[in-house]
Amino acid sequence: MTAPIYLDNQATTPVDPRVLEAMLPYFGPKFGNAASRGHSFGWEAGKAVERSRERIAALAGASPREIVFTSGATESNNLALKGVVEATGKRGHLVTMATEHRAVLDPIRHLERSGCRVTVLPPMPDGRIDLDTLRAAIADDTILVSVMYANNEIGVIQPVGEIGRICRERGVLFHCDAVQACGKIPIDVETDQIDLMSISAHKLYGPKGIGALYVRRANPRVRLAAQMDGGGHESGMRSGTLNVPGIVGFGLACAICAEEMQTEGPRTRALRDRLKARIEEVLEDVRINGSLEHRLPGNLNVSFGGIDSEALMMSLPHVAVSTGSACSSASVTPSHVLKALGVNPHSALRFGVGRFNTEEEIDSAARQVLEAVTRLRQLQPR
Repeated sequence: MTAPIYLDNQATTPVDPRVLEAMLPYFGPKFGNAASRGHSFGWEAGKAVERSRERIAALAGASPREIVFTSGATESNNLALKGVVEATGKRGHLVTMATEHRAVLDPIRHLERSGCRVTVLPPMPDGRIDLDTLRAAIADDTILVSVMYANNEIGVIQPVGEIGRICRERGVLFHCDAVQACGKIPIDVETDQIDLMSISAHKLYGPKGIGALYVRRANPRVRLAAQMDGGGHESGMRSGTLNVPGIVGFGLACAICAEEMQTEGPRTRALRDRLKARIEEVLEDVRINGSLEHRLPGNLNVSFGGIDSEALMMSLPHVAVSTGSACSSASVTPSHVLKALGVNPHSALRFGVGRFNTEEEIDSAARQVLEAVTRLRQLQPR
């Protein structure tokens, strides 16, 4: 029986065994509520939460006081975007990109319906932002710019530091969805001049259902209107009982990424490039979507000419890949990211190489892809 191969690490990553081991006691004997300040069970949970807050902040170059825990990046994005607009008390101008995740685009469309003016910038052919176009888009009433660090489908890394500098010069807040980048490449919110940043544990070998929003406290101090009321947790920005086991796992996952990133990045990139080479040396009419120079180490988004991506994916029962964002799978629509690049969204597959993949798995996956594409092309009418 052929062993399944997981190459969908942009959708979610497996929980690192070290992370799982650290979480388990907080489902059992260390079950206290971090908000219980009157006894040792609560103190123990609260201490674990603050230790994790420190680890997450360290990975981002932030202060622990600037980390707000959420249920994940979708909630973080909503809190950042809606919270900033509501805190201003007016419906101003927002700028974003057409290739953003739906967890950014949908809240921005919601704000547009409520009276905000919105500018959605197209990407350049390689998937990156045109900085001159961004400068021209910022107006006197612009409140916030939201551009992701690295794209979830094509893996393209944006010039975040330059975006941050443009926003700072114009006195505009900069929100960055860093879900795909955090833990895989170095990030520093001070160097990049990021004011709000969304991250999620399950993209960096932590558990699902826990994330965070970095909120700058000085130069400038970012003010947010809370989106959840009831108890005033997280300095009043996000009420609700904290997910202590998830937070513990999140913190350790960030600490592991910080320690192993320098070696893991090159290893993952080498596996990605090995897969790319195997495909390109055998198949004709293949295209890598998005910049290869500015790209996450483990991402490979490939268009196969003349092949329907859904049919190809169904022909790979032992290889876990995807045709686009996992978070858009509930609504079966073509990839808006590839459409924005002018690429046929029906011919592309996303391969996500991760921490636990091996050379043997890459070689086996490549063989299965080559066989499936060759077979599907032979079945086409001549």
